[in-house]
Amino acid sequence: MCDDRRAAVAARAVLLVVLLALAASRPAVADEPVWAVLEGGGQVVLIRHAITTPGVGDPPGMRLDDCGTQRNLTDEGRRHARRVGEAVRAHGVPIDRVLSSPWCRCLETARLAFGSAETWAPLANLFGRPEHRDEQVRHLQAMAAERRRGGNLVLVTHGSTIAALTGINPDTAEMVVLTPQGAGRFTVAGRLTVR
Repeated sequence: MCDDRRAAVAARAVLLVVLLALAASRPAVADEPVWAVLEGGGQVVLIRHAITTPGVGDPPGMRLDDCGTQRNLTDEGRRHARRVGEAVRAHGVPIDRVLSSPWCRCLETARLAFGSAETWAPLANLFGRPEHRDEQVRHLQAMAAERRRGGNLVLVTHGSTIAALTGINPDTAEMVVLTPQGAGRFTVAGRLTVR
């Protein structure tokens, strides 16, 4: 291979490495349209609680009035919840109201991200509680379909509850953005993950 050809191949390889590094360091451009929808307000944002202690469901004897009996956020989960709030504020996303599952991990996620939250029973965990599914989904569907003006409605809940409403199994602290359509309908505008 001649020297000119080697130099051209090496230059292309360096260019490819630089382009890949730039792509990896940039925020996901695909997320920008979803952030823009949120900036316009009127959406419903479902958020799965942040990272918890290992396990599935809750320990035997779990009580809602005693956080010590539940799976709770880890220190990394607390940092992650704060990052979600910081990202929402950095994008100028207007928030009208924050509702949360009564489970401590959801309330803590909501408070760390947004400062405060009201509990709302239809956001309760559905894992291991299938007898509550139909009623909770009915309430959630009505709330998610209700057209609103102004800021966005944030609903902090569990993966099982989001999946029952939308069919989406979100990651911890992932946001699923819904656009209300009225008459019991909504569309999924997109998903956002803050790292």
